[in-house]
Amino acid sequence: MSRIGKQPIPVPSGVKVAVNAASRTVNIEGPKGKLQFVHRPEVKVAFDEASKAIVCTLSKPEYATEGNGRAYWGTTRSCLTGMVQGVTKGYERKLEIVGVGWGAKLQGKKLVLTVGYCDPIPLTVPDGVTVTVDNNVNVTVTGVDKQKVGAFASLIRSQRKPEPYNGKGVKYSDEVIQRKQGKAFGA
Repeated sequence: MSRIGKQPIPVPSGVKVAVNAASRTVNIEGPKGKLQFVHRPEVKVAFDEASKAIVCTLSKPEYATEGNGRAYWGTTRSCLTGMVQGVTKGYERKLEIVGVGWGAKLQGKKLVLTVGYCDPIPLTVPDGVTVTVDNNVNVTVTGVDKQKVGAFASLIRSQRKPEPYNGKGVKYSDEVIQRKQGKAFGA
């Protein structure tokens, strides 16, 4: 059995869960927003009103031994747990821009990065994601969908990855850059 998939997901008060078995969709709505998830046919999802928990099971017992049934079971449970956390607490990624004259600014629904290229790089902020910029170098990406927040933060970082010699670039605030010494001149 899947050790992750068989655990029920506790649903805090103030969160509404609607499961539609026919279309395999799960709608979760909370104080921060609402999310929708379509699960695999190998997994069956149900909401238990008595214990206020979401329960994931395999739709057929043979899926536990053949194919990827166990993997889908655990992945579905992890995605639903992330959705419950997203609509209650939300997700946040912080980035820092390191470099002289480098920075970021918001222009409407666009984040404009100035990171050492001849032209600034405009990035459109996706729906459901909020971006704030402090002191032109600290960028905070927040939202209810873990995948959207992580993907947009990764897109920002990919515009100028940090380099190991001077440490310049866009990095996550908790990221540690392994520094290299560089060339030594003289004898």
